[in-house]
Amino acid sequence: MSFCWYCLFQALLLLLVANGAPIISNTLLGKRFARPVDKGLCLHDGHRLFGNKKTWRGLLSAVLFTTIAAILLGLAPLTGILFGTLTMIGDLLASFIKRRLGKVESSRARGFDTVPESLLPLWLLKESLALSFVDTLVIAGIFFLCEEFISPILYKLHIRNRPY
Repeated sequence: MSFCWYCLFQALLLLLVANGAPIISNTLLGKRFARPVDKGLCLHDGHRLFGNKKTWRGLLSAVLFTTIAAILLGLAPLTGILFGTLTMIGDLLASFIKRRLGKVESSRARGFDTVPESLLPLWLLKESLALSFVDTLVIAGIFFLCEEFISPILYKLHIRNRPY
């Protein structure tokens, strides 16, 4: 498999779309249709399974917009569906672990917030996206840097509720 700049661009763009869709949906819709994935379930540790910020609306918007982005990038719709779904599973996994560690909802866990949601889809779909192992690590690193530098800008533009 040869190095492909366009493949890296496609994968990074899919990550940005999958992670940006819930934020844009929240900005546009406010609390409408924002039903928590965990339905308020608390575990034995007294903390929510995922928290109020992890909603079905966010999950569905990520899958929908990632699928549209995949089609526009010339990828199969199923690749977009899987990419969006896996990204959101990684995001839910990170929230689950943060809740178990006692971190409050929307708290920052630098690096950890982006690792599961980027590596899970990149690794499992690397053949579909024509990526190597090194490519997946490079894209995850670039995605981390994008989150670090773009989030404060989105916060200043009142698109995000937090600067991280």
